[in-house]
Amino acid sequence: MDLPVAARWFERREMGGGVTMLTEPHAHAYIRANIWHVRGADMDLVIDTGMGLRPLRPELDIEPGRPLLAIATHIHVDHVGSLHEFADRAGPRVSAAGFAAMSDEWTLAHMFRELEAPVSALPAPGWSAEDYRIEPAALTSILDEGAMVDIGDRRFAVLHLPGHSPDSIGLFDEANGVLFSGDAIYDDELIDDLPGSDRAAYCRTMERLKELPVRIAHGGHGPSFGRERLIAIADNYLRRRG
Repeated sequence: MDLPVAARWFERREMGGGVTMLTEPHAHAYIRANIWHVRGADMDLVIDTGMGLRPLRPELDIEPGRPLLAIATHIHVDHVGSLHEFADRAGPRVSAAGFAAMSDEWTLAHMFRELEAPVSALPAPGWSAEDYRIEPAALTSILDEGAMVDIGDRRFAVLHLPGHSPDSIGLFDEANGVLFSGDAIYDDELIDDLPGSDRAAYCRTMERLKELPVRIAHGGHGPSFGRERLIAIADNYLRRRG
C-alpha cells in the first residue's frame, strides 16, 4: 500500500527547565529516538539529532546568531541523521573518526534500510528507504570522559557509558541532578546485541549509573524518568546479564 507524505514529521514536548523533546513519530519504533533541545543562558545544546529524514534545524526555536552545539551521544543511525545541519558538532572520541564518512560500518544505517516497514508515512514525495544515506558530519570537538560542557547557567560533565555501544556517552548536570543518557539507559528494552555491544561493560555502566545522584534522566528513547525508575531499570538489566 502506498504511504502518504506526512504533513508534520516531528512532534515536540516541552519538558520544563528549558528542555524540549522532539521525536519522529512516523519512524519505525526501533529507531524512533529522542532529540533534546536544551536552552542555556549563554548557549543552546541539541543532544542527538534523529534520523535526518527531514531537516531538523528549522524545527528548533533558535534565536539568530545564538551559539549552538550539537552533541551526538553515539554514532548510531537514529542519533546522528541531522548532525550535518549544525556547524558546531561534538561527540565521543571512540567513534570520532566515523563521523567524517558516516559509513554503515559505524552508523548501522543498513539496519534501517532493511526494516520491513521503516516509516509509517513518507518524509517527502518519492522517498525510498533504499536510497537513505547519512550526510558526513566531521566533529568539530571531541568529548572525553570528564570534559565539561558549560551553557552558562548549567554545566554538564561528560560520562563515558559503554555497553550499548563502545562510544556511548552521557551528559550529567550534577548540580540539578539532570542526566541526558543517550542509549546507555532509557525506559524501554535495553539493546545489547548490536555490533560493538558489550554486556560486561553494560553491567559496569549500570552499576555506575546507580551511584549517580540523578533526579531526572532524559534517555535516548522512551519517556523521561526519575532516580527510582533508573535504579529499577539498571537492577533489571543486572539480574538478566550480571
